[in-house]
Amino acid sequence: MAWSWRYEGADGTAVEGPVESFGSQADAESWIGQTWRELAASGVTSVALVEDDRVEYRMSLLPTAE
Repeated sequence: MAWSWRYEGADGTAVEGPVESFGSQADAESWIGQTWRELAASGVTSVALVEDDRVEYRMSLLPTAE
């Protein structure tokens, strides 16, 4: 099973991002933890963790409001 990230912009549409594939969920999560700032700076506002064609979960890359 392959894990990957799907990238979304502010309007929820798909945006371009690095094409990476991971052997485990932990590897994918470690990678996003290291690269989320660069993705956010390039216009990615949320990501979805995908295993093959199934979405495991989505998360925002935007800072939380205080």
